[in-house]
Amino acid sequence: MKRSVYSLKAGSMKNLVKKEETLLEPQGREAKIELKAIGLNFADVFAIWGLYSATPKGEFVPGLEFSGIVQAVGPDCSSLEVGDRVMGISRFGAYCTHMNQDERYLIKLKADWSFETGAAYLVQVLTAYYALFELGNLQKGANVLIHSAAGGVGILANRIAKTQGAYTLGTVGSPNKVDFCYKEGYDKVIQRNPKSFEKDLDAALGDRPLDLVMECIGGEIMKIGYKRLSPQGRTIIYGSAHYAQDRDKPSLLSLLAKYRKRPKIDPQQMIQLNKGILGFNLIYLYDRVELMHELLQKIEKLNIEAPVVGQTFAFEDLKEALKKFRSGSTIGKVVVTLS
Repeated sequence: MKRSVYSLKAGSMKNLVKKEETLLEPQGREAKIELKAIGLNFADVFAIWGLYSATPKGEFVPGLEFSGIVQAVGPDCSSLEVGDRVMGISRFGAYCTHMNQDERYLIKLKADWSFETGAAYLVQVLTAYYALFELGNLQKGANVLIHSAAGGVGILANRIAKTQGAYTLGTVGSPNKVDFCYKEGYDKVIQRNPKSFEKDLDAALGDRPLDLVMECIGGEIMKIGYKRLSPQGRTIIYGSAHYAQDRDKPSLLSLLAKYRKRPKIDPQQMIQLNKGILGFNLIYLYDRVELMHELLQKIEKLNIEAPVVGQTFAFEDLKEALKKFRSGSTIGKVVVTLS
């Protein structure tokens, strides 16, 4: 059958073009999915720019998460049937109308969830849970700093942390997101400003120790958060929005300047201070699918609310959706929908 895809050779968003290609019938444990929604992630943007280490060589189709309807199943697919509504993750390839995916990476949608909700869930919730619990050692009553608090990961990280009675501080890049974060249950919200962030963070924490940082910004903000960590505190790095730019092709000079000024942590000092830094890339879980399902079962028991879909765009407007997303002005998840 024919399908539509957005593909490119990494380097510039201008290289992203829509085209038709042939999709083979599903093999082995694969299921053919008619996509109904696609979730956007910053990893998509960095992959399009060629700045994501896992970016495929040559021409590729971006996209890490989606939802849709099963159209056909391979001979060894046993958990799904034609007509099932599913959400899934992929190691790229989701910017399309139809795709084949191994059944292990497909999860049946809850009956009361829309396709848009399904496309906003897996990447964010797995990132938040793995970072908080598996790497961050989240304890009951901990004090947690969550950057990009109004984003897809930040919203779910706050909800997960609150199941453990955590005191949560969220940071945002613009003032129009502050009220939203308070409505989401954050105890304190800080508008990020590198010049005043250290003072603002101290004021928000008061006498509380800082136990855990969900770090996705980088630069001076990351340095200040690490400095404020209490003994045995942990910084979990899962992104680098510090390098993001609202343009089709990144400025290499600007990237290089920021890279040279990146925080440099002395490992010998870490011993003295009893602080830790851990990094996380979701591809790690993609390659360990059994662990991924174990985590999803634990997440289900937390009974957190459905993710927030902040804005939707039509498939034909995918490039506009990416431009809006990379601007940093959105709240919740940006989702592309297909009829």
